[in-house]
Amino acid sequence: MAELNLILLGPPGAGKGTQAERITEDFNLPYIATGNILRAAVSEGTELGIKAKSFMDAGALVPDELIIAVILERLQAADAQDGFLLDGFPRTVPQAEALGTQLAGLERHLSAVLLIDVTDEEVVRRLSGRRVSAKTGRVYHVEFDPPKNEGVCDIDGSRLIQRDDDKPETILNRLAVYHEQTEPLVGFYTELGLLRRFDGARPPVEVHDHIRAQIATLRLEDRI
Repeated sequence: MAELNLILLGPPGAGKGTQAERITEDFNLPYIATGNILRAAVSEGTELGIKAKSFMDAGALVPDELIIAVILERLQAADAQDGFLLDGFPRTVPQAEALGTQLAGLERHLSAVLLIDVTDEEVVRRLSGRRVSAKTGRVYHVEFDPPKNEGVCDIDGSRLIQRDDDKPETILNRLAVYHEQTEPLVGFYTELGLLRRFDGARPPVEVHDHIRAQIATLRLEDRI
């Protein structure tokens, strides 16, 4: 059976984490999140991890070539031989070009790039409505999952707070970075015939069903 090598793309708050859990379970793929594998490489003290740590300790960005090296090392692990789901990388077109070159060197290629598309207004609505228990960290949403009593955790009565990351001005800044740096990947992967677009405003179950159907179609095409 052909490899199933996927990239998950979309703005913050699009629901990528929710869909990643379902995709990896459906198709038995390892979920490879850039931040996770960098932290793992550092904690394990690998040669690449030690190099990455020197940048992270200095408060500097880890260079693209080092991130790609860590990713390629992870992609060559036994559990990723039949495919993977990559999230958080690439973030820019130059990163995408470099990743494609390195995969080609391994005689591997991407199967599809899954874009979960959500408007800025919907992202702000989703993220700015989150409230977190100051004591337990339990997450509520003022619209989708409100507490029984406004501003108070149902479980222990602790105060609910809005994290700095969930404040509208912070969300808009994150979206601006996404539009400037990452959104050009939509055109890049469209030209390569790899992009598959999904309406992230739909209920998560519907988004999942559409993604699963698209992946099943890809696999069927590979067999023909």
